[in-house]
Amino acid sequence: MYFCKLIRNVQMESNVDTVIQFSGLKSGIYHYDFTLNDSFFSDYNYEKILGGEVFFDVKLEKKERLMLFHFTFSGKVKTPCDRCLDEIDWPVEGDEHLCVKLSDKETSDDENVVILPENAFKIDLAQWMFEFVAVSMPIRCIHPDDAEGNTTCNPDMLKYISEEAGSDNDDKSDNDNDDEEIDPRWEALAKLKK
Repeated sequence: MYFCKLIRNVQMESNVDTVIQFSGLKSGIYHYDFTLNDSFFSDYNYEKILGGEVFFDVKLEKKERLMLFHFTFSGKVKTPCDRCLDEIDWPVEGDEHLCVKLSDKETSDDENVVILPENAFKIDLAQWMFEFVAVSMPIRCIHPDDAEGNTTCNPDMLKYISEEAGSDNDDKSDNDNDDEEIDPRWEALAKLKK
């Protein structure tokens, strides 16, 4: 789940402070609340999320050399409709976990385990919160249908799409009518099919 490292390769500043300073915290359970907003999402160059407001409840279970994070989130993000390209407010929610270990020697291949150096004293949760929101979204987001089952997509765009699809089909049918010589191997296969 490291795709956001590709998206956010430069540390940017938003008005959402997602840093938790864990040095000095005693073993126990701590709660944090974060609200990710348009400013937070604009720091990422990800065309699927244009903005939004997502509320995170983060529970930190601090142990001597280990921190267990439990993220619960819900809210809405702005995303382009995959059919008409108009903006949609898309609901998102989820529960995720992250384990953070302090070690100068250990490494981990597990995407839900993070290794920090022994001298680390804080962690920025922005990367993981963004990833959790991004992967909670479906591959395809389109406007929902209304009560009668009709699409609520932009009618002008739908009209344009249907006109373009029609012109593509006309071009294909013109090409299909050309008398092209058929490869004899395909012709033999067509006879077998009958």
